[in-house]
Amino acid sequence: MILEINPHSEEPIYLQLRKQIIIGIAKGELNPNEQLPTVRQIADEIGINSMTVSKGYQQLKEEGYILTDRRKGTVIAPLPVESNKSNEKNLTLLLAELYLAEPDEKKLTDKIQAILSSFRKDEN
Repeated sequence: MILEINPHSEEPIYLQLRKQIIIGIAKGELNPNEQLPTVRQIADEIGINSMTVSKGYQQLKEEGYILTDRRKGTVIAPLPVESNKSNEKNLTLLLAELYLAEPDEKKLTDKIQAILSSFRKDEN
């Protein structure tokens, strides 16, 4: 997975990192138990402060997307990741915004379905 960070974006870099890792997990680009680069490796590769990467990793850890172990490093957590009520509220707001921009329910549903179908398929 290649991280694309925009240092000129209004969105903080640690949030850009967080979002890209979550999307990478959902799309199957990052798999459960897969080792992630160290904080220092990402910081050096992207050219950002290691504390920024650490903040993104910490948030992912608190949300249950990654696990860290001093000896094993950082890995993707097993799926499924536990959801919380704020995710549902965020989804409701996002869908409301999309609906207001595109009130055609069929077009909106098609967009949502296209995004969902880009995520990993359960092989069970």
